Amino acid sequence: MVKLLGIALLLPLVISFSPSTIFNKGLTRSAVSTTNYSPVTSPSIRRGATELNAKNKKVVVLGGDGFCGWPTSLYLSDQGHDIIIVDNLSRRNIDNELGCDSLTPIASPAERVRAWEEVSGKKIKFVNLDVAKDYAELVELFKTEKPDTVVHFAEQRAAPYSMKSSKGKRYTIDNNVPGTNNLCCAIVDAERDIHVVHLGTMGVYGYGTSGGEIPEGYIDVTLPGGRESNILHPAYPGSVYHATKCLDAIMFQFYQKNDQLRITDLHQGIVWGTNTPQTIRDERLINRFDYDGDYGTVLNRFLMQGAMGVPLTVYGTGGQTRAFIHVTDTARCIEIAINNPPKKGDRVEIFNQVAETRRVRDIAGMVASRTGVEMKMVPNPRQEAAENELDVSNKKFCNLGLEPLTLDEGLFDEVTEVVQKYKHRCDPRMILPATYWNKARAEECEKKMPSVGEMTKDMK
Repeated sequence: MVKLLGIALLLPLVISFSPSTIFNKGLTRSAVSTTNYSPVTSPSIRRGATELNAKNKKVVVLGGDGFCGWPTSLYLSDQGHDIIIVDNLSRRNIDNELGCDSLTPIASPAERVRAWEEVSGKKIKFVNLDVAKDYAELVELFKTEKPDTVVHFAEQRAAPYSMKSSKGKRYTIDNNVPGTNNLCCAIVDAERDIHVVHLGTMGVYGYGTSGGEIPEGYIDVTLPGGRESNILHPAYPGSVYHATKCLDAIMFQFYQKNDQLRITDLHQGIVWGTNTPQTIRDERLINRFDYDGDYGTVLNRFLMQGAMGVPLTVYGTGGQTRAFIHVTDTARCIEIAINNPPKKGDRVEIFNQVAETRRVRDIAGMVASRTGVEMKMVPNPRQEAAENELDVSNKKFCNLGLEPLTLDEGLFDEVTEVVQKYKHRCDPRMILPATYWNKARAEECEKKMPSVGEMTKDMK
């Protein structure tokens, strides 16, 4: 029995990994493999490589008003694809619930698509529809529009929000799981051969130390009696949000097997950055920027704190290793997936959508050195290992031509400029974490967490 991602797998089989790379033990970043992917083990990718110049497609983007969905919709439109955005605006409603707006002032969907048509000459259709509830409307949309691809972003995306309260846990399950199931059912009922591209998360693998390179979705195992097999990587979620992504993965396996749906599942790292070459063309197109403890991703949060002279809040030891990708590469990866669909009957295609992995404290150190702002270690509100390694394969995307952006100062400058321009919109009360994974974490944090006043007394 081997230990995988920090948990002893209680499975009636003996698992042996294929040869993998050794962890980079330095303090800069863990290994992300970018060597050429072997076409022998992924015939669908070998086929797909010939489709990079495929005809433009009609694409429905579920959750197209969100942090990843909006810039991806603009990028795909700019590349010539016919885009329909579907969104129920739930993320905007959560802003109202939390009392914290995007740092950047984001326009209404109607104004956004109007501005895009003005600057690009291209039209994007917006449909206000709840994928988790409006099933008949979703089926009719697929029958009427006949899309080639559906990109699925329409899920509550924040782990802290999913752990905030029973309300947050229940909403995350009630929104994410029925939404994915409705999507699959609607494709079947619409009788359309639609390729699903789903934005998943690296969190399905868990955030322990894997003991080797994390492959893309499937692992080679040795079953009792010496039988060789290739199975879906065991799931090990660290929050209710991550659990919904694990459930998505299982549902995709079923619908592919039962109904031959063509599905690509993208296990993405933490997204950083704000704008893309499309969103900077008009201020009405600007992307959202979350800096609060629930929705602010760690790097964007550090960059905001650094620009405002607020100590960088590093959870625990900062030894958590995470995968990262720039928002521009998210859009590029989505198009690569769209242009390289699996054939009908092929198993679910899984990509690790990451550029690199780094420790949280090292990222904080990079921002601190640029801004002169100190790091402050605060109690970790999450129930997780204090330190972990993360060695990730991203061979498939690299084999298909992606040259990912990495954490460099030029890209930091773009985010810093956004923060400086809009920092007057920041609410300092939202900087510290407000969500705890369980009662024990809450009690410890209450004893040791600095106050908002202490954290912001020297704010610029």
